Amino acid sequence: MAELKEWGRPVERKGRLTAVLALATLVSAFGSSFQYGYNVAVINSPAPYMQQFYNSTYVERYNAPMEDNFLTLLWSLSVSMYPLGGFFGSLMVAPLVNKLGRKGTLLFNNIFSIVPAVMMGVSEIAKSFEIIIVARFIVGICAGLSSNVVPMYLGELAPKNLRGALGIVPQLFITIGILCAQVLGIRNILGNSTGWPLMLGLTGIPAAMELLLLPFFPESPRYMLIQKGQEKNAKKALQRLRGWDDVDAEMTEMRLEDQSERAEGHLTVLSLLSQRSLRWQLISIIILNMGQQLSGVNAIYYYADSIYATAGVRENDIQYVTVGTGAVNVFMTIAAVFIVEYSGRKPLLLLGFGICCGACVLLTVALVFQESVTWMPYISISCVIIYVIGHAIGPSPIANVVTTEMFRQSARPAAFMVGGSVHWLSNFTVGLVFPFMEGNLGPYSFIIFAIICLVTLVYVWLVVPETKNKTFLEVSQMFATRNKTEIKLGDGDHPLKDNKESPEDTEKVTAF
Repeated sequence: MAELKEWGRPVERKGRLTAVLALATLVSAFGSSFQYGYNVAVINSPAPYMQQFYNSTYVERYNAPMEDNFLTLLWSLSVSMYPLGGFFGSLMVAPLVNKLGRKGTLLFNNIFSIVPAVMMGVSEIAKSFEIIIVARFIVGICAGLSSNVVPMYLGELAPKNLRGALGIVPQLFITIGILCAQVLGIRNILGNSTGWPLMLGLTGIPAAMELLLLPFFPESPRYMLIQKGQEKNAKKALQRLRGWDDVDAEMTEMRLEDQSERAEGHLTVLSLLSQRSLRWQLISIIILNMGQQLSGVNAIYYYADSIYATAGVRENDIQYVTVGTGAVNVFMTIAAVFIVEYSGRKPLLLLGFGICCGACVLLTVALVFQESVTWMPYISISCVIIYVIGHAIGPSPIANVVTTEMFRQSARPAAFMVGGSVHWLSNFTVGLVFPFMEGNLGPYSFIIFAIICLVTLVYVWLVVPETKNKTFLEVSQMFATRNKTEIKLGDGDHPLKDNKESPEDTEKVTAF
């Protein structure tokens, strides 16, 4: 039954977390998102041993030690090739998800994980540091695709009352991937001179598992119905995902979206950029992705070790404190999964950016007085942890959720392509620029991050609407006023609100 009756009135039937939906979420998030996080952190702990390998390989080849500047350049390439690959991966999102589907793209994407995993695993035997640099670029392509496609896939599988919670699961697995890399990077485990090749190669295991298991789960019903016209397959997939047979109301809502899309036509990235009806949605995802990456999260992690050392944490114990910080990140992301459907998206974004802004200001003060005030280093440590908490509940997980909800089917791949490109370019920029900022500005670098957090917070407050529990059409209608456009259905000239079946009517009968 799509509707239940209570006191003689129809009551909307809420979607539930069925076994099929839960397992599809776990398999895709572990197989793809986990790798993104794992490869962010995997080379941090074994860095000294990998640089030693770079140098010894060079000596074997040329009978002379590698110059420090050249070693620094090679290591910078090893680190920065990953976000650069992520940028190129983001550029591949739209053509691949439109051609292969969401699930098909995730399966294809495993090539960009298994191949570099083997390359990095055999790099020491092959005595080639070039293999590592190339492999980091390829696995970056994998991360660029997965960071965009997994939220899109899960956002289209989920009922609207669970879309926010399931949309955060990819970010949760990213933080779990970071934590696993930090744990394996402990010197007594794999973060040593003999264990690092295995540690780099382990990224292929989640990919292999996804390759084996994901084919058993359905493709996005929205993709099958709206983009492929496969109504029977879409209905079967929806029935499996929802756990009941009567999905007619949800199919009607998708057909309504399809009618609206046919009126506007399917969008490429170029047409998306020029589409007046999507102007503020596009500006919003660009600002959210820039704010997420330029807010200083990578710089905080970069600075963390020196903050812990100044606070008196012993060098050998810093790795355990880092793991603790990673655990806090995971815990707070789990909290976000459970509270996002209660609180909404906008409050979490505002709270998260607000906490990050305050933490950056306080951290600046603490770092300035760190050497002159004995207890100030402990304030610095507290600021790092508070910042991680703030980022984990808002900026990190919510950006992709909102991107999924702001765009309808035909525009969504292009929107993720734009948002993903901005995300990875911003990530690459921080990695490139922050060492120079640190050298010239020192602790005052974090004032810049505080300003970015504040600007993003103000933008969210003024422009971004609450998308919780809204259909994709309703979200589009919320932006229509700001864009000064009307949403139309089919070939007619009637705006959506004048149509016989408005989004409000759809919401009353929808199965989710």
